[in-house]
Amino acid sequence: MTIKAINSRNQFKGIIKRIKRGDVVSEVEVDTGAGVITSVITTSSLDDLGLKPGFEVIALFKSTEVALASFSKV
Repeated sequence: MTIKAINSRNQFKGIIKRIKRGDVVSEVEVDTGAGVITSVITTSSLDDLGLKPGFEVIALFKSTEVALASFSKV
């Protein structure tokens, strides 16, 4: 299958650096060059996609809101 287009504008290409495998869900750390994005996916999806450290992936995300919290006064 080839993806020709996708409507998600928030895309970061990166390399899988680490996978923390769990029984039900797994954490996948992707190094984008500008920082690390961690994705939590089902372990069955991890296996279906055949993801391994060193693989190049595209991290896609969509959000309806972004919340900020302040820890100190300016």
